[in-house]
Amino acid sequence: MATAIKRGVSLYSYQEETYLQKMTLEDVIAASARMGALGIEVVSEQSFWGYPAPLPDATYDHWHALMDKYGTTPVCHDLMLDYKKYKGRLMPFEEQVASMKVDIAHAARLGCPFTRALVSISPEVLAAVAPYAEEKGVKVLIEVHAPLHFDHPWIQRHYEVMEKLGSAHLGFLPDMGIFVKRFPRVWKERFIRQGCPEKVADYIEQAYEARTLAEYVINDVEKMKAGPAAMAMVTTLRHNLYANPRRMLEFMHRIHNIHAKFYEMTADLVEPSIPYEEIIPVLVEGGYQGYLCSEYEGNRWVEDAFPVDSVEQVRRQQAMFERLLSPKPAAHAA
Repeated sequence: MATAIKRGVSLYSYQEETYLQKMTLEDVIAASARMGALGIEVVSEQSFWGYPAPLPDATYDHWHALMDKYGTTPVCHDLMLDYKKYKGRLMPFEEQVASMKVDIAHAARLGCPFTRALVSISPEVLAAVAPYAEEKGVKVLIEVHAPLHFDHPWIQRHYEVMEKLGSAHLGFLPDMGIFVKRFPRVWKERFIRQGCPEKVADYIEQAYEARTLAEYVINDVEKMKAGPAAMAMVTTLRHNLYANPRRMLEFMHRIHNIHAKFYEMTADLVEPSIPYEEIIPVLVEGGYQGYLCSEYEGNRWVEDAFPVDSVEQVRRQQAMFERLLSPKPAAHAA
């Protein structure tokens, strides 16, 4: 059976090459298009010099020209509400709302139907900007990001507010990092390079995959006195989790975009830590019709030892998606 799920890329995936000025905005869009990943998600602070200061019309004209040139589609602008910009106090509520409106207007000018809102943004702020989002035709999506998940009380609060308002312009953007089933290999290997004893790394990895309570494992490793790298590795257990992908089904009517997080794609097109072979069938079952936007975060785990090739990593994930999203031939009785 054919699926309506589409393939895209968050330009965050190319942060290494962008930061080192090895690739321009046009380069990363062109690379994505060559892979057949035609949906483009953008982190504007990364891609547009000076943002969130007002951008000239020429910046938007250039963006739309690139979309036309490469046959790509704007999908999402990832906003960053800097509510801690003032020392010793939070940004006032009215200023938070005004800042969100700047991002919503920017997303609309880019042609993005969605803007990603960080999970730390309060439900009350989202409720306040919902009418403006509707006016601009942009859906504001709270990112469900580890260590939070769909059953977390904070996410439940957001959901309750969305349902009470009944606004079609508020929703969720789940990050597939909430489905880390196996401890990422590239994490473990970097901690070992930093000095974590291999036996301790093995213990932490096995404890994670056994779903042992993080504080128990941290206490055990503290007693081992295995050094700072071991403590750095074990405390990652506080911030990562494996939730059941089927929990997305209850919220599917509010899920409009997906961060297809990954840390490593092997040469045989497998992400060892996140089970996309389990996740994608759930999305198909739930009738999801949006984009799977590749979000590569493996660069920071290998850059100390190996050249980072974000383009190849994204290409491999896109090839995996192409396979997993392809209709399966019907079985015929003999």
